[in-house]
Amino acid sequence: MDQRTPLDLAYDAVAAARLVASTAPFRAAAQDRDDGFPSEDVADLARLGLLAAPIPAEAGGTGLGDEPGACALAEVLRLVGYGSLALGRLYEGHVNALQLVATHGDAAQRARLFADARAGHLFGVWNTEPPDNGLVLREAEGGLQLGGVKTFASGAGYVTRALVTARRDGVPGTLMLVMPLDHGTRADLSAWQSQGMRASATGTLDFAGLPVRDEDILGEPDSYSRQPAFSGGAWRFAAVQLGGIEAVFDAWRAHLTRTGRGGDPHQLARLGEGALALEGARNWVKRGAETVSDAILPPERIVATINLVRLAVERAGLDVLQLAQRSVGLQGFLRGHPLERLSRDLATYLRQPAPDGALVGAAAEILKADGLVGDLWDGDVT
Repeated sequence: MDQRTPLDLAYDAVAAARLVASTAPFRAAAQDRDDGFPSEDVADLARLGLLAAPIPAEAGGTGLGDEPGACALAEVLRLVGYGSLALGRLYEGHVNALQLVATHGDAAQRARLFADARAGHLFGVWNTEPPDNGLVLREAEGGLQLGGVKTFASGAGYVTRALVTARRDGVPGTLMLVMPLDHGTRADLSAWQSQGMRASATGTLDFAGLPVRDEDILGEPDSYSRQPAFSGGAWRFAAVQLGGIEAVFDAWRAHLTRTGRGGDPHQLARLGEGALALEGARNWVKRGAETVSDAILPPERIVATINLVRLAVERAGLDVLQLAQRSVGLQGFLRGHPLERLSRDLATYLRQPAPDGALVGAAAEILKADGLVGDLWDGDVT
């Protein structure tokens, strides 16, 4: 893509995402290294309007994600994830940050930060930290100042607007901050020696000594962890994962066609089983997006639904990986085969936190609910 020429899509975010899905795979192999990052693809997200698309319509954006059932956002996340899971991970964090700004920001914060998104700044949400050096807001000479680090921060060194959680000395609860960062500073990627998702630039970001203005503080204490939005947002990364599962499936399908092995009934049976798993994941993502968007269920039921979404997509991803690898055989584990990198990226991204807790939490909500199980998710039974 010519990054100098903006496209007039007038405005169709899904069409923009399809362009990303068609170009990102050709760059992904070169980005698959410890210091890799999808810089050209992020530039395309900006050029195609996708960095600004999640800004609410009343704030001058296109309101991606505000449509009924969040159906367009689900499609965009799926398509970007299909093109590159590392890029999808970064874009999902950007969308998450803008939605939090839209929900919790005051008028001045919304205007300033939405203008930053339109200008091409990449946002991220970072909440993981070590127990002995987490982010703390302290009084210092000249005003408030941060100490501590964030870990497993995707886009470290590339995200220039970071939404982070922090504690403040003497103040209960957790604060949200949106901190401006300079490109290429304060990041340490040396610990990110991962099997997959190598191009996500996931590392440690040192905030020590960074000054904080009052306008950098977003919302009220503990706004970030407020349910059901905190857990409910997991449907977005499940949508990205769905795109990665589809990419694995298509690489597998292309291999069978290319090698002339598609006529084998055992291969066809595996492909059919993979299609079943894939369609199940697609339906779960659709349900998750609609559940959070419509917000007609009690908060506990929304959280339970999204926990099932993320686990169903994980199961589908693992099933498709196993089927594809068994079908393709050793070739799929050799560097240079399309399935090899796609499998590493998907297996890594499927490893989300606390899957056991998500499962038993959802099951506990199901157990205590009244009525027929088929009515639990439609809002008629509480």
